[in-house]
Amino acid sequence: MTVREFDLILYGATGYVGALTAAYLAEHAPAGARIGLAGRSKAKLEATRAGLPAAAADWPIVVADTADAPALAEMAASATAVATTVGPYARYGLPVVEACTRAGTHYADLTGEVLFVRDAIDRFDPAARESGARIVHSCGYDSIPSDLAVLLLHRRAAADGSGGLRDVQLVAQARGGFSGGTIDSLRGQLERLAERPDLRSVVSDPHTLSPDRVAEPTPGQPRDAGPPSRTADGRWTAPFVMAGHNTRIVRRSNSLLNWEYGRGLRYGEVMGAGRGPLGAATAAGITVGLAGFVAAFGAAPTRKLLDRVLPAPGAGPSAEAREKGWFRSTVDATTETGRRYRAVVAGQGDPGYAATAVMLGESGLALALDGDPLPPAAGCLTPATGIGEVLVERLRAAGHTYEVTAL
Repeated sequence: MTVREFDLILYGATGYVGALTAAYLAEHAPAGARIGLAGRSKAKLEATRAGLPAAAADWPIVVADTADAPALAEMAASATAVATTVGPYARYGLPVVEACTRAGTHYADLTGEVLFVRDAIDRFDPAARESGARIVHSCGYDSIPSDLAVLLLHRRAAADGSGGLRDVQLVAQARGGFSGGTIDSLRGQLERLAERPDLRSVVSDPHTLSPDRVAEPTPGQPRDAGPPSRTADGRWTAPFVMAGHNTRIVRRSNSLLNWEYGRGLRYGEVMGAGRGPLGAATAAGITVGLAGFVAAFGAAPTRKLLDRVLPAPGAGPSAEAREKGWFRSTVDATTETGRRYRAVVAGQGDPGYAATAVMLGESGLALALDGDPLPPAAGCLTPATGIGEVLVERLRAAGHTYEVTAL
């Protein structure tokens, strides 16, 4: 890539997560990193910059609306990488992907929208591979802990000669809140499914993000949402709201790597609910509550009622709530030879916001600054295939835990 004006542009810097990511970059980007703040309102961008740590005082402002293709093209062409928080991505994301693809500019987003990722693959993957752009989706709590944990499990099992991964399950534990942007993304996908019922089969297909659906192996995959159950060590579990997206990202990673993880990989995710009678009751409550929420949000009349009480776009947990948040994902794997491994991915801060700002910030910096150590790949990628262990090391340095042990 030729030398460009910026190393990294943060697009959507005035939004809730965008401002958190900008603050993280101001505190942790290396000296000399050329960072720009982008969005559609110059006044709002200037206000955001004024509230950032001193290192951001001179960061340039870039004005670009997602409806302004020439402005997006100019923005993308000026940077080595663009990290975008502008969602819902199905509504605003594709023009940014297109601009980065055409400019050969690396890209990272925070999407948890399966339909958006499928659209981006169908429309831009060949052109991005040709231009050399790494279009890396889901660089936040969706889906970095899942994707990088399975990558590390595979690398450890391969180093030990233990064969491919066979049965892998992530048990998520977290404390955090919801922002208006997250709610808006969920609303957008449910509205699209209501308008296009035929897309339900796309969302429900466990290999819907595969680069070659026909070539996918046939082992049955765990259900994304089932009744409460218990793990082998007695922990009660319930459906995990992010499983429907994360599992498809992990399976895409496997297929992009020519099924290096194992052609018999069965990967699922659940939410940990504790042990004993209290754990059973908690799991039942989560299961019923999640099903009720999705059903209510999927119907226009009840969705309007929920809109009155749920956070609006631009709103989210308080600073105190974000600081008290945390996440811990325990990923157990059995290999083709029967060996067992466990990965633990954990971090402090509200997972969807404080921790996600770290994940997106480090993803953007890796794409902008790390060059040759990155995986030799281009096109519509995943965190594991687009940034890989470079990102693991960055996140470890930022205070997150990534470890694998043999059981």
